[in-house]
Amino acid sequence: MTVKQRAFINGPAAPYTALIMAMVIWGSSFVALKISFRYFHPFFVVFARQLLASIVFLPLVWKHFRKIHRKDIFWLILMAFFEPCIYYIFEAQALTLTSASQAGMITAMLPVLVAIPSAIFLKEKISFRTIIGFSLAIAGVIWLSLGGKATEESPNPILGNILEFLAMVSAAGYTIILKKLSTRYSPFFLTAAQAFVGTTFFLPLIFIIPGARDMNLNLHSGLILLFLGIVVTIGAYGFYNFGTSRIPASQSVAFVNLIPVITLLLSMVILREKLTLIQYIASLLVLFGVIFSQDRTKDEVPVY
Repeated sequence: MTVKQRAFINGPAAPYTALIMAMVIWGSSFVALKISFRYFHPFFVVFARQLLASIVFLPLVWKHFRKIHRKDIFWLILMAFFEPCIYYIFEAQALTLTSASQAGMITAMLPVLVAIPSAIFLKEKISFRTIIGFSLAIAGVIWLSLGGKATEESPNPILGNILEFLAMVSAAGYTIILKKLSTRYSPFFLTAAQAFVGTTFFLPLIFIIPGARDMNLNLHSGLILLFLGIVVTIGAYGFYNFGTSRIPASQSVAFVNLIPVITLLLSMVILREKLTLIQYIASLLVLFGVIFSQDRTKDEVPVY
């Protein structure tokens, strides 16, 4: 690693760059998941993602597992249980019932679900400016969702959106525990722990759930699995864990509001979906809300 690269990683811009990269990858994952479900059962897709990531991680982090503090074993398992285990059970089912854009919209609730627990358990201060930014971003994604139209691939969007909301509740628990553990473990190791626990959790499910092993494997579907398993599972979580380890959880999670915008843009390019003028305006409101919520001034009066 060069001196410039080391300086950038240790600099103030690195966590924000990492978080933006994570959101771009996660935004694309909604589109990729919708396509993958045409070839595989949702639970098989989730299992394959975790297995592929574990295969990549195993030779790289095996020695680090011997350095786990006994008191942290419970928290590591609980973190991975929240996400990917419970999170993907809800999200996999949600994406069979609602559209990628509407599921992406629900992710904007995550900052709100994380902010209050962060103030209580992590003693992070939340300013009125941050709350206003959250509110603007949430209003933007709701407006963005209302501007969309139902499709044949979203047969029960209300139930699907409820399941996606439950996925966000799981993600909130994951983010709080991640922040707690990031003071003792590297983002790389925490991402690997998620993959290993996720693989162990979903392996028996693909034998229990009817039709979970039915698949249509070809070059196209195989590449999608590789993208989801390596680029998304390793790349996105690695970037997110790194960014969250460097800035307050209540600020890092605000970047999640970028996901619905990114998802819509990629859906327009890849799935040939079109954005209305209202959706463009709503997307700008989301972006403004995310930027506005990133308050680092010292004179702001904290809410908590």
